[in-house]
Amino acid sequence: MGGLLVLCPGQGSQAPGMAQHLWDFTVAREVFREAGEVLGWDVGELCRRGTMEELTRTDRTQLSILTCSVAVWRVLESAGATFVVAAGHSLGEYSALVVGGHMSFADALRVVDVRGRGMQACAEERGGMMAAVIGLEGEAIEEICSGIEDVWVANYNSPGQVVISGTVDAVRAAGEDAQQKGAKRVVPLPVSGAFHTPLMAGAAEALAQALGDVRFTRGPRRFFSTTELCYPEPDELAAVLARQLMSPVRFTQSMEALLRGAEAPDEGLEIGPGNVLTGLTKRIARDFPVASTGDGEAMENALEKAGG
Repeated sequence: MGGLLVLCPGQGSQAPGMAQHLWDFTVAREVFREAGEVLGWDVGELCRRGTMEELTRTDRTQLSILTCSVAVWRVLESAGATFVVAAGHSLGEYSALVVGGHMSFADALRVVDVRGRGMQACAEERGGMMAAVIGLEGEAIEEICSGIEDVWVANYNSPGQVVISGTVDAVRAAGEDAQQKGAKRVVPLPVSGAFHTPLMAGAAEALAQALGDVRFTRGPRRFFSTTELCYPEPDELAAVLARQLMSPVRFTQSMEALLRGAEAPDEGLEIGPGNVLTGLTKRIARDFPVASTGDGEAMENALEKAGG
């Protein structure tokens, strides 16, 4: 197949000023204007001048990252860029679906608004935490979690980096067990809840209802689900996205599946703030060329390539 793999980041990639380098582009400003009209508040102002505290609110973070990612792609697309398959990390799946033509940007904004509010409510009601376990493989961590109630594997990020999620006591106990069994570090993540676990059931229920009003289409480009390791059909997408909130993100396994065989893309590009997925992909497949668009220089490099 060849061509470009587009990677869309999730929560945790936000940073103050993350949209500042996009403001020179009329196409990007139009994306932020559209988001503001749909949501009723100024997403662009938050992405340009918001504090880290404001950007870390789950009900605002997700909408900000989604909007930034769509803005980046529309700028690149206006310069002639195209891609063959898109994948996202958690929230990033909505960005991937929008740029791939499977759902409208307005629908994605409305659904992600429900998603973020629901996750924030679950976090406030039930608490919980997430932690990255460094230096221990997934199977060993799965075994640890199977022996402790209320903790689960949430993200398979790269070889030797797996995220666990659950109640505070359970995550701490699993982290201690992991260190005793050889993990180099266990790093608590700056999130407010136990995402990608059954503790998100309330948010998943509200999300499923919102997704029921969305019209999904096949789109001109392929979308790969990093929770279900497949290319879902349009009539499957609502259920896939609802289950996603309580399912682990299998980013490692997804990249391994996408980058092998005759249909593998030639290169990758992370669209949106930061370069988290760029770094993870390099750890998964060292020889696969992948770049980011998270700052002005990276964006200019991507534009130059798109126009060349």
